[in-house]
This record gives sequence, C-alpha cells and structure tokens, in this order.
Amino acid sequence: MFRPVSLFVGLRYLRGRSGDRFSRFVSYMSTAGITIGVMSLVTVMSVMNGFEGQLKGRILGVLPQAIVGQESGRTPEQTEPPKFINQLPHLEGVAPIVESEAVLQSPSHLMAGQMIGIEGAEDDPLRQYMLSGSVDSLEAGKYRILIGHTLARQLKVTQGDKVRLLVTSASQYSPIGRIPSQRNFTVAGIFNTGSDIDAQLMVTNIEDAARLLRLPKETISGWRLYLDDPFVVSTLSQTEFPEGWQWQDWRAQRGELFQAVKMEKNMMGLMLGLIVGVAAFNIISALIMVVMEKQSEVAILKTQGMTKGQVMSVFVVQGASSGVIGAVCGGLLGALLSMNLNSILLAVGASLYSYGGELPVMINFAQVAVVVGLAVALSIVATLFPSYRAASVKPAEALRYE
Repeated sequence: MFRPVSLFVGLRYLRGRSGDRFSRFVSYMSTAGITIGVMSLVTVMSVMNGFEGQLKGRILGVLPQAIVGQESGRTPEQTEPPKFINQLPHLEGVAPIVESEAVLQSPSHLMAGQMIGIEGAEDDPLRQYMLSGSVDSLEAGKYRILIGHTLARQLKVTQGDKVRLLVTSASQYSPIGRIPSQRNFTVAGIFNTGSDIDAQLMVTNIEDAARLLRLPKETISGWRLYLDDPFVVSTLSQTEFPEGWQWQDWRAQRGELFQAVKMEKNMMGLMLGLIVGVAAFNIISALIMVVMEKQSEVAILKTQGMTKGQVMSVFVVQGASSGVIGAVCGGLLGALLSMNLNSILLAVGASLYSYGGELPVMINFAQVAVVVGLAVALSIVATLFPSYRAASVKPAEALRYE
C-alpha cells in the first residue's frame, strides 16, 4: 500500500531501535507530560465551569436578572408588558416586580438587604430552594415574608416569628425627623440557595411591597425579565429603549463576583496551559538528540533524492506524533476523570463536603476540543526547529567519517 515516504520514515523513527533507548525515554516522558497537563487542564476547567454554572443558577436564577422600568421608579402595571419588552431577544418570561433596598429587624438584630415583591407564579425559581414554608403563602394583605437561612440565623428567627421591615426610600418627614416606611411581617418560609444571597434577599408579596413603598395603586418598580442566559445582559443593555425607560441588571450587585470567578478560571487555565507548553517543548530536546544520532541516515536519504521539505516532514511527523497521542489521551482521560471525580474523591476519603455534597462538574466538550487542538499545535511548533536542523544536514560532511 502506498504511503508518503516522509510519513513512513517518521513513523519508523517513532518506534526507534534498541540502541535509541534514551531518546525514546525522553520522547515517552514528553508524551506523558502532555497527557498529564491536558488531563489536569480539562479536569480543572470542568470544575470551574461547574462552579460558574452553579453560581449562575443559584444566584441569577433567584435574583432579578434584569428589570426594565420607568426612570421615576414608578411603572404603571398593565395586563401585558409593553410591546418593546416582548420583542427583546433571549427573553423567556416577563413578570411585574417591586424592589428596593430594605432593613429587616428582629428582637435581637438588625440586617440590611434587598427586598423584592413577587406574584409567586407557579414557575417561580425560588420554589426549588425552599427549606420550610411555601411561596404560595405570600398572599396579598397578609404581610408575610420569605428570607434566606443565613439571614434567619443572623436574626435568630424561625418560621412564624414576627420581624419589622423598614424601607428608607419611602421615608416621610415628621415632627421628630425623617421616619422610614415600616411594617411588621411574619416569616412565612426560609430558603437556601447555597450562595451569599441567603444573607441578603427578602421576598414578599408584590402588593404588600408596593404598599410599604407607598406606591400608587397598580404601580410597580418595573418588569422583571427572565433570560435564557443571564450573561447576555451586556448586549441587551445596549438596546435603545423608549424615552423615560431605563435598564438595570444583576451586574450592579453581583458583577464583581462573576468577574472574579471568570478571572480565576482564566488564571488557572493559563497556569495549567504553561505546564502543557513546557511538556510540548520537551519534544525539542528529544528531537535534537534524534537528529544528532541520525545525521548519517538523513544524509543518505538526501543523497537518494529526498528534498529538504521531505526531511523536515519526517521529523515533524515523529515529534508531532508524541504531541497528538499525549493530547488526545489527556483529553479523553480528563473527560473521564471529570465524569467520575466525585466518586473517586469519595472512594479515597477525600470528599470536600462533610455533609454529603458534591463538586459541581460541567464538561464543555467544545472547550476540551480547543485544549487538545492547542496542545497539538504547540507540539507541532516545537518540532519546527529540530526539523529544520535535520533538513540542513550536508551529506558530504555527515558521511565524511563513515
């Protein structure tokens, strides 16, 4: 069967001879280094993707992802949202909302946070995080509130206790000074999202929140947008809205957190990528030794009519083969390790969560393909200099003492 001579000779050199043990050992170590580096990079990136996805679901699934309302902060409530809102891309749902910064007071403590008033729809994302109580208990006129378990612990309250909710943005002047709008609420439920919003978020009925804020009847803060991807807010915020309407999104409160997660993921990827780079460039030392050993053979090949390009191709095939094998094996092992990471940690007794939780893992196969492709590209680049040196061998000088 016909095969290109460069490919045939390169693969033949890859197998080596019994006398080439040291150069083969260096080649094997280069392949192992690329395999370990790619495997580590895929595993770490999968865990970081899982953490980012978990934060996105738990924080941005409960907090308003974006709110469109009038600049005055008082938006007339309608049966249907304005047409221009329904025409926004990436939109999965729209609901009225009343929101404000607030202070929650119990007999023992005082805490500040964010209050939102909701209608309590059947598909409200808060329902899946309830520890006690129910979203359905938020009936208009009952003045009930749902709080996070961290906030409940800090205030030392449980379901059924009375707390006082104060809103400074709706304060009024009195003979004794400015008095915030306030009202007693009953803790109707406690939720746990597993994030820092459990210490800040307060949820009540939309009508009760509007009364507390002294909003006119049938008036809301704005329209809450549910998006298919919360990270598209950077694009949607550039949309031109009708005069008098404004856009606000989660970045004002949680932008720094997700920016820090993104930076950490990028830095981890850079550090592990450097490990892959070091392993890839170890191919240079292995190939240089091969070129030194095979100068006479290269000279004979050139006297037989092999061109410089074909000689370069021989050593590119030999060196790149180590990179391809290492990158592909590392990608497969990394994906396999990521899929079974929690089981492995549990088996060796190194579980990171004493209460039975698991590391969030999200394998992005497109990302795995990019990592493998970059590792292969680095391996090919690493072969160019030794291959050029091999192609520059002069037959007369190489065979002078043969």
